Amino acid sequence: MYRFLLTPRWLGINVLVVLAIAFCIFMGSWQLGKFEDRVETHQEAKREPTPGEMAVKPLEELLPVDKKTSGRQARATGIYGEQFIVPNRQVDGNNGSYVLALLKTDRGPALPVVRGWLAKGEPVPAVPDGKITVVGALQANENAGTDGVHTGGGLPSGQLGMISAASLVNLVPDDVHDAWVTLSKADSGLVAVPAAIPEGSGLDLKAFQNLGYTGEWFVFAGFVLFMWFRLVRREAEAVRDRELGLEPAPV
Repeated sequence: MYRFLLTPRWLGINVLVVLAIAFCIFMGSWQLGKFEDRVETHQEAKREPTPGEMAVKPLEELLPVDKKTSGRQARATGIYGEQFIVPNRQVDGNNGSYVLALLKTDRGPALPVVRGWLAKGEPVPAVPDGKITVVGALQANENAGTDGVHTGGGLPSGQLGMISAASLVNLVPDDVHDAWVTLSKADSGLVAVPAAIPEGSGLDLKAFQNLGYTGEWFVFAGFVLFMWFRLVRREAEAVRDRELGLEPAPV
């Protein structure tokens, strides 16, 4: 009764079904892998740092900043130059501003340094004079649209909407690192800013979208298999009816 499965027409259908199911399983597995990667990076961000990761290292050894080096303690030496205010930043639920200064090092681009957080209305402390060594958590450039980051269109002179080399390139004459540090111990009159979790390392909406897509692809695979069984059953019934003379044979 099922010899029709070996006809050229059904051989073509069977090949398409196998390819469709294989593709759905591949895409579902890929989306599941993306979700597991996000879970892993989330757990990695939450775990306690090892003694080696807590050790302060020269800035050059930690660049370029990535998920592994983000948050590591970096050390750099130089002289403070231009200073900027980054408004609309919260620490412990209080709204204020970051105080950011460019550290001009002996070699390489200038390093943006968040000296600390300043409550609204408080005077901005001047930068220390002379050569200074800073130690702080290394951070990646902020991206427009990231939660808590304001692009700051139309901000007054001396203010930044987000901390990135792109936002500083037209404001200062020096090259700027594609990274910044937030001081572990804030300067006098300021509050230390906690290091931010690297972007994409949390169980955010995108992570659960990956999980949802995983389920969708496996459902698609099941649907393809279900439709194949229905077609096979209908064809088998048609063959049986023809054998019993209940249905005319196809021309």
